[in-house]
Amino acid sequence: MSGTAPAPGSAALEDLPPLRSVIAAHGLAARKSLGQHFLLDLNLTRRIARAAGDLSHGTTIEIGPGPGGLTRGLLLEKAARVVAVEKDPRCRDALAEIAAAARGRLELLQADALQVELTALGPAPRRIVANLPYNVGTPLLIAWLTRIAEDPAVLQSITVMLQREVAERLVAAPRTKPYGRLTVLTQWLCEAQLLFDLPPRAFVPPPKVVSSVLRLVPRPAPLAPASPAALERVTQAAFGQRRKMLRQSLKSLGDAQRLLEVTGLPETARAEELTVEQFCALARALPSEERDGA
Repeated sequence: MSGTAPAPGSAALEDLPPLRSVIAAHGLAARKSLGQHFLLDLNLTRRIARAAGDLSHGTTIEIGPGPGGLTRGLLLEKAARVVAVEKDPRCRDALAEIAAAARGRLELLQADALQVELTALGPAPRRIVANLPYNVGTPLLIAWLTRIAEDPAVLQSITVMLQREVAERLVAAPRTKPYGRLTVLTQWLCEAQLLFDLPPRAFVPPPKVVSSVLRLVPRPAPLAPASPAALERVTQAAFGQRRKMLRQSLKSLGDAQRLLEVTGLPETARAEELTVEQFCALARALPSEERDGA
């Protein structure tokens, strides 16, 4: 799909029909297979848009717009340019109506967001604002973090709605249950802030879990030096056996005793006790042949 030119006499954004009417008119019942839960309250979608900061320049990327609740919120909050990436072809006509009302500020792209190159979607500063489908939220985050590791300037920010359980993992502190591999990767590359929660009743259909809105801002440089591949290997080994002491869980990386001596970490520590900086120190201490997965 590409942007739709405004038609003569097309409705203004404020005059578009209610989202429930749009869903009924276009047969857009949410599909469980796509992890869809639609947010229809424009007060809430505008609140999410405001949480993303200044949208008046650059490119705002929305993933999984569905019938366009958040899309409307972004445009009503003065987003200069929105690129909405939607995999479900059923949403084409409903989104085209919004594009017509947006008068050139909305571009529609039918694609799998996991296959999209962010830099191809528009000029910087780029920001992602999305109600992420539950079934692909974590893979999408990992893909975006991987791109940030390559180039911190690829995104200015990521403001997304996720399951509360996933959001808590991204902002977790050491020595807490949610702290894990995704925490380390996220906080190594970004400042993470949990903003607010949304109850299941805010969605159609209501999910079985609470949702949270979270904002990630890429750091100008990672929190501490490390190669992504080495950090991945270290966190995989440590959290793969998180109940075991490091002297045992790091054995798959070779000489665990040497790694701990070089980094000054106690051999009786467990993965959840280490800071992000300490994981980076372990990654740097890996023998060169181990850092890239050899």
